[in-house]
Amino acid sequence: MRVPLKAYFRERAAVVDICRRTRPDLVHTHGHRVDVVDAGAVRRLGIPTVTTVHGFTGGDWKNRLYERLQRRAFRRFEAVVAVSRPLADELARAGVPAARLHVVPNAWPAREEPLPRDQARQALAVPPGRFHLGWVGRLTAEKGADVLLAALGLLTDLPLVASVLGAGRERARLEAAANRQDLGGCVRWFGNRPGAGRLFSAFDAFVLSSRTEGTPIVLFEAMAAGVPIVATAVGGVPDVVSSQEALLVPPDDPAALAEAIRGVRSDPAGAAARARRARERLARAFAVGPWLARYEQIYRGVS
Repeated sequence: MRVPLKAYFRERAAVVDICRRTRPDLVHTHGHRVDVVDAGAVRRLGIPTVTTVHGFTGGDWKNRLYERLQRRAFRRFEAVVAVSRPLADELARAGVPAARLHVVPNAWPAREEPLPRDQARQALAVPPGRFHLGWVGRLTAEKGADVLLAALGLLTDLPLVASVLGAGRERARLEAAANRQDLGGCVRWFGNRPGAGRLFSAFDAFVLSSRTEGTPIVLFEAMAAGVPIVATAVGGVPDVVSSQEALLVPPDDPAALAEAIRGVRSDPAGAAARARRARERLARAFAVGPWLARYEQIYRGVS
């Protein structure tokens, strides 16, 4: 999406106006645009700023430029919060002072309950007798949907069907790749689906094939639904689930991903046990209360 330069100036002016009228104790930002465009203007009003960093995606030249400017801007925030330990290490290497750097993984707010399994499978028109893989996320390079397709190409001996929920600039290329690999019959593309979090109960396994991550909310959704998880061990993923709760594989390794998917199908008892432990860990380690308390502590330290 192209945003006119004037729109950035209007946004910045609106933020300054709101801050002058309301005089907040601090301003908390999320995302490279507000970190670069707006946060500096807020600080010039004498208002402390806190930012939460969810990760870096690269992408096109404009996004890469923003992320480069954002990394420079971090040093001027009173507090910088990383959603995973690996991300905090990256920020430290980028020059964020240790005294201002904090790690606060995302929390799970326990929103709507997943649909009953039969109802969710009906909503996604899952063919009977098929082992159903779920993939949910943006169709962008860093999310690695192409790695899932390559893994599926190694599993053509199994009665699999994969539902891809999400939209993005890579969709046309991915669909063409699936057709070239003769996977058109086993991969269905649903686009953005309202209430997608309630449909995880339709999956026999949830696959996260990302090349980079912060603390992915889709992982929490799979844990809440009690679905066996196969995930790449990137970013904050190993902080959320260990080998006791999921099958973890290296990124960009279709063979390892395929082997893990095969393992979930061939050992349903082991997969169910990992899913049960993942659900227990979600309730124990990622509750909203401690997350709020940690942010309150950070706020009090800067305001």
